[in-house]
Order: sequence, then C-alpha cells, then structure tokens
Amino acid sequence: MAGALVPQGPALPDPDHSDPADPVRHRLDALTSWHADWAGLRVAVYGLGVTGFAAADTLAELGADVLVVAGAAPDERARLLDVLGVALVQAELDTPPAELLEHRPELIVVSPGFHPDHALLLWAAETGIPVWGDIELAWRLRDKVGAPAEWILVTGTNGKTTTVQLTATMLAAAGLRAAPCGNIGVPVLDAIRDPRGWDVLVVELSSYQLHHLPRTGPGALVPWASVCLNIADDHLDWHGSAAAYRDAKAKVYANTRVACVYNKADDATLAMVEDADVQEGARAIGFGLGVPGPSDVGIVEGILCDRAFLEDRFDRAVELTTVTALAAAGLDAPHVVANILAASALARSFGVSPETIGAALGAFRLDAHRIELVATAGSIRWIDDSKATNAHAADASLRAFDSVVWLVGGLLKGVDVDELVSSHVARLRAAIIIGVDRVALREAFARHAPELPVIEIDAVDTGQVMPNAVRVAADLAEAGDVVLLAPAAASMDQFADYAERGRLFARAVRDHVGGEPDDESTQGPGA
Repeated sequence: MAGALVPQGPALPDPDHSDPADPVRHRLDALTSWHADWAGLRVAVYGLGVTGFAAADTLAELGADVLVVAGAAPDERARLLDVLGVALVQAELDTPPAELLEHRPELIVVSPGFHPDHALLLWAAETGIPVWGDIELAWRLRDKVGAPAEWILVTGTNGKTTTVQLTATMLAAAGLRAAPCGNIGVPVLDAIRDPRGWDVLVVELSSYQLHHLPRTGPGALVPWASVCLNIADDHLDWHGSAAAYRDAKAKVYANTRVACVYNKADDATLAMVEDADVQEGARAIGFGLGVPGPSDVGIVEGILCDRAFLEDRFDRAVELTTVTALAAAGLDAPHVVANILAASALARSFGVSPETIGAALGAFRLDAHRIELVATAGSIRWIDDSKATNAHAADASLRAFDSVVWLVGGLLKGVDVDELVSSHVARLRAAIIIGVDRVALREAFARHAPELPVIEIDAVDTGQVMPNAVRVAADLAEAGDVVLLAPAAASMDQFADYAERGRLFARAVRDHVGGEPDDESTQGPGA
C-alpha cells in the first residue's frame, strides 16, 4: 500500500508543500498545537454555517484576527460573532468584497459548502493564500485539553453516519470515551475543545471536507483507522467529475496507522487502499456479506464473524452477533449489516472485544428517516428512508424489499438515474415522482418500464406533496407491498432538508392509515 494519489480539481494552493523562504508559510507550518502562537494571525473564514461558526469561535479563542465572509448570516450566529469580537461581512460573493481585501488574510478556513471553483477560492489560489478546511484546523489543535485523542475516519457515498454511530457506540460500550463528530453534525472543532477530553474521535468526513485535506506536511491527518464504505457517483456538481469525487474520498486512507477498512463488494475502495501511503504496519481489512477471509469480517451461516483481529485467524473466526439478533433490532437490511461489519472492524482495531460488540448491537437503533418503519396497515408496510439522498443509497434501500411502490425524486445533483431505474424494474409495483428534477426519471421509466404505473405529484405547496403522494400510493399498493420513500435525490427543492421530507411523509401516512405517533415503530424491515 504505497504511492501518492494525484489531487484533482481547481489549482488551489498546494497543501502539501510550502516555501521555506515565505515567512507566512513558515509560521503556518509551525501552528500544529493549541499552545502554539496563533495570536494576531489574520484569518478569513468563509461561511457562517455550523462549521464556519465553529472555526470562527475557535480562532477567536486562540487570539487570531478573524473576519467571517458569508453570503448569508443567521441572526443568532451574527450576534454571537459580535460578542466574540469577530468581524462579519455579508455580501454577494461573486467577487472578493472590499473588507476581505483590506483584511489581507494570511490564511483562509473554508466551509464545506464552497465549491472548489468558487470565486473566493479562485482568488485565494491566484493570490497564493493557503486554504484549510475545518478538519485540518481541528487536527492541528487537537491537544487543547491534554493528550490528543486518536482519530478513526469514516467516509463513503452512503452509510457514514450510521457507521460512525455504531463505531462510537461499540467503543463506548468498552468503557472508552468516544465522540462521534464531523459531518455527523457535531463539528470536530467543538469535540477537540470539550474540557472532558476523549480517548477517540470517530470522525465522519464528507467528500467536501476531504477535498481540502493535505496528504503530507504539518496539517496531514494520521488516523488510527479509516474506512471508505462505498463509492458511487454523487456530488458531481460540487467536485466537477466522478474522478475528482473518488480522489477526494481516497484521502481518508492517507497515513493510517493500524487498519484500512475497505468494502469487498466495491473494488474501488480496495484500489484506494492499495494506492494510499500509510504508516508501516497498517493492515488492509475487508468487510462483506460473504464468508470472510483471514483478514476480513463477514458472515458464515447467519453469524457475523471476525477473522481479522485474532492471532489464529487462518484457522478460526470469532462470533460478533447473528443476523437473527440484528433482525430483532431492525438492523438486518443488507446495507445496514454491511455498515455493522465495517464498524465492527474499526472497533476491533481499537481492541473492543467481540462480546462487547454483540452487546452494543443489541441496544443500538437506527436514526429516524433511515429505512424506518412508519406504519403497517392492510399488510402494507410504509417505510421512510428519506436519508437515501442519492442513487447509491436508494439502490441499497430498494434491494431490501421484494415488491415496492417507490416514492422517488427531488434534486438529482447531476447524477444519472438510468441504471438505478433499470436495475429495479422487476421489484416495482409502481413509481410516484416528486420534486423538480422529473425529466430524467420520467424518461428512465419510459425506457425501462413502459408498462409500469408512474404518477407525478404536481403539488406546489410543500404541505400537500406528501399527502397527495401517500393517497396515490395507497391506491396502488397491494397486500405484501412496501411503500418506500427512497428519493435518490436531495430535498431542498421542496423541503428544508431530508428530515422534514421524512417527517411530512410519516405524518401523511399516519393521517391516511390512522394511528398516533406513539404507535409508530422505529424498527427497520426485519421488525
């Protein structure tokens, strides 16, 4: 596992190299501790979302001279910046605002929402200003409250949040102080500043965050273990190409010390491991739904097994749990089982016992809007998988069921849905299209399933989208069917986020079939 991957995307300042004759770069290279001299460093933070605010708050605490540049600034965060003594400029960002030019930043910390070809990042590249993401900043500051925690990194097109939660749950069950953080919702900068400290951070990384990470140099992460769960075309509008997206994801394995966990069913993840520069002694650990090899975790006759983290792995395996036990907890959908195996490998790399993993899984439940059973009525199950915001996630969700009335659509983010539709025609009873990106779906169904009932929901009012869709679905579904909300698309065309989309679906289902919120199950398809 050696060799360097070539960074893709616009020609931003090279994060892996600095000019020793440049005093600003020399100072930045030395900033690898909370206790280094950050005072007076002129920093521009791009964006005032959760990540941008955490960066500004952290840098202000360090004594840096911070300017936040944002297209939109929520009132509460803007007020807090004023309390922190942080300047804010809110403006159209098609060109660098005057305040940014006057600030003369020595460093830019960028929020994930800024595309690589954003005008302010192109300006940074032209002027030679280094650009960091929040993850690099957090890595450099990780010693604030004492000995730094180990980091376990998780990325992939789908399953990141569930795998992070599973891994942190397993580590905590072993008595370790473990924090799930990163793209999961808790900024890593908040986690490293927690006065309690942590033994290990389980960090969810989006492709946006990985894009800005250097592989070498003082800002390069050196994780304990890492995983790319899977890879499929997504966020192509942000990265510009599938190759750039894959190359960003591949950065997760750089410099890994103990375990590079990969998906045996996804050759691209193995290739990432094989191409990565890692620490001496790091092992490649495969996970998959088949029989495991001597360095894998997998399944033998319904038993989830570890053949990677035991001395006599060539001769035997150890049991982690069973598919039957997972079914009782609603965790038996194939893609969920794959996430469990990946998380188990990460936890085992940290010394968590098989018995502890089994006990942790017995108490674990999936978050809302992840293949969640809303109701069962007339032998029809209504499933909310609003979190399936891309084709890869929807594919996994559809594969969990045999006969489906499929609610699909939203913002497709430039992804081709033709293969998704063609591969699931045999299991579809009908399709109901919501959202604004309808043409590609309509044409795909016409090509591959011309006889399939396909209904489009034309409601303009967000509040009517799901009630209308549910009424149509109820008319089309038959006993034994699943009505599945797995949109394969982002939600912001009609909803605030995927969670609102899922809540409105669940409310419409309950209103239609009867029952109170307290009656609904949070179990998955095996319940």
